[in-house]
Amino acid sequence: MIALRDATDGALYGGKAAGLASCLRAGLPVPDGWALDWREALDPTASTIEAVLALGPVAIRSSALDEDGAAASFAGQHRTEVNVVGPEPVRRAIAQVAASARAPSALAYRARLGLSANPRMAVVVQPLVDADCAGVLFTRHPVTGADERVAEAAWGLGETVVAGVVTPDVYRWSRTGARLETRIGDKGVAIRPAPTGGCEEVVLGPERARARVLSDERLAALDALAARCESTAGAAVDIEWAFVANRLFLLQSRPVTR
Repeated sequence: MIALRDATDGALYGGKAAGLASCLRAGLPVPDGWALDWREALDPTASTIEAVLALGPVAIRSSALDEDGAAASFAGQHRTEVNVVGPEPVRRAIAQVAASARAPSALAYRARLGLSANPRMAVVVQPLVDADCAGVLFTRHPVTGADERVAEAAWGLGETVVAGVVTPDVYRWSRTGARLETRIGDKGVAIRPAPTGGCEEVVLGPERARARVLSDERLAALDALAARCESTAGAAVDIEWAFVANRLFLLQSRPVTR
């Protein structure tokens, strides 16, 4: 196991870990944590479990060796475990994330892109970010390819957006900052950390469900972060982000791909 900021070798720690390490080294607001190489992910040591527990509640995330690259993102294909607390849940979550490399949908994705059918899965461990709101942002339109920013946002943890649990807000703006579209979604559910570990769905009232998530100030902060992520990657990126109050965190940055 190695500090996440030092996990720059994608051949050991996977694409997600290497990408986050680059972002950390560039001074981007990524929660630092640990990375387990693909071998340790199969059989984590007792000292590894202890180091993970020292972080408090954590997110345990996939980092396949060919994930989050220019050719393939594996978006939504591999498992993430959020708000993991306690030694046995940590050990079980690492095993489940490692095993998700061979999930049927992930293997089908690999076959479609002509990738290896014998994947190796490393693991990223980060402190849990208990988000007030979260979502995704593309620095190029993911459907049309237009040179514009597109963000989707909802209340609580970003799983509601990534998993399609709610209809998120959608914000589009140009590189010059001109607003192209603001569409308020129906965000009637938020996913929050449960007190004893894991997550729970919280039903939101109609007023909250239809409230605008991203203020002008938050949009400006996201735009600045997007520019820094593009500069670091040298390409258009797809990022996952979260706000805790007015503090913005970067949870993932990868090339916009298939």
